[in-house]
Amino acid sequence: MNWKRARTDDKKNERKEAIFHAAFTLFKQKGYDNVSFNGIANEAGFTKSNMYRYFSSKEEIFLNIFAELFEGWFTDCCEELHRLGENPSIADFSKSWVKVIKNHPQFMDLTPLLFIALEKNSSYEQLLEFKTLSKDLLFRLSTEISNVYPEFQGEKSFQFLNLSFATMSNSWAAKSQNDALLKIYQQEEFMMMKPNFEPDLIAALEIILKGLKASD
Repeated sequence: MNWKRARTDDKKNERKEAIFHAAFTLFKQKGYDNVSFNGIANEAGFTKSNMYRYFSSKEEIFLNIFAELFEGWFTDCCEELHRLGENPSIADFSKSWVKVIKNHPQFMDLTPLLFIALEKNSSYEQLLEFKTLSKDLLFRLSTEISNVYPEFQGEKSFQFLNLSFATMSNSWAAKSQNDALLKIYQQEEFMMMKPNFEPDLIAALEIILKGLKASD
């Protein structure tokens, strides 16, 4: 692919999307740890020097990808909360929350990496932009949760978001099992330890919601 220097915002955005596509393609093929900045440049048809016009590290690339995916998940989540209306059963809320998660597998693939890798090696400017976006989206989402459960005002809705993010991140990561794990889980003595993403996460969310409803 022959890339000339971008002179317009549209061209710059087009090239960023090409970088994002290349990065996620390699991520799915090789896993995050085996993707390099140079590898992304090669996959996208860039030279390393041209890549530095847009990003300073692979972490910044994936952080930007995550931000886009986060916005998509947020939009669908708000729509689902509107559909639920006020005071649905805890079971219905939990099932709906998991349904939205399952509709955004790319977002969930990157969520476990957010704190352990993506934020650690990004620049101050990139982190500030990302944290500002995250704060805005999470504040708006907490408001939507408060509309569904009026007793979840302010701190409680944020507590739910923090706890649910930790739970869904761990559950999603646990559902990726290599051949060795699958073989172990087939043995009777280990069957009870095998993660079962959807029912496990629904049960965990129900426990979180019941606990928050019972707290002062």
